[in-house]
Amino acid sequence: MNPVRDRIMFYTYILQSLKSKRFYTGYTANLQKRIEEHDSKKSVYTKVRVPYKLVYYEVCCDKDDARSRELYLKSGTGKRYIKNRLKRFLPLTG
Repeated sequence: MNPVRDRIMFYTYILQSLKSKRFYTGYTANLQKRIEEHDSKKSVYTKVRVPYKLVYYEVCCDKDDARSRELYLKSGTGKRYIKNRLKRFLPLTG
């Protein structure tokens, strides 16, 4: 048993729509599967802006931490943080 490998990690992530350039922020325990769900239109909130690309993610040790981080990144302060963090890498809109 490996305590690092066997531990369930959670991810807070930001996707950018290639269609509208808008961002979507969420959290999950399985990042790859969740991105595939977004791109296959299984998510009600994101299906109209498919396809997406992953532009940012953070690893969290538990679900509550990931959810708290998601809520922060959706706040005005969090949006400014992301905009500043990614400004050299992405052509941001709005």
